[in-house]
Amino acid sequence: MPKIKTHSRAKKTYKVTGSGKITHEQSNMRHLMTGKPSKRTRRLEKDAEVKAPNVKRTLRLLGKR
Repeated sequence: MPKIKTHSRAKKTYKVTGSGKITHEQSNMRHLMTGKPSKRTRRLEKDAEVKAPNVKRTLRLLGKR
């Protein structure tokens, strides 16, 4: 059985926490920041958890399952 290669983009995008959850950075934080309220940018700084329907696919891209 050959080894499963990790998807290169997925390993840069997602992180698996110690408890097994998958997190990712939120979008809308790259440019055009002056038009966004500070409250919104502070909220977007935090990492978000991958939603339940996408967990299985994300783990497969990371080569975990």
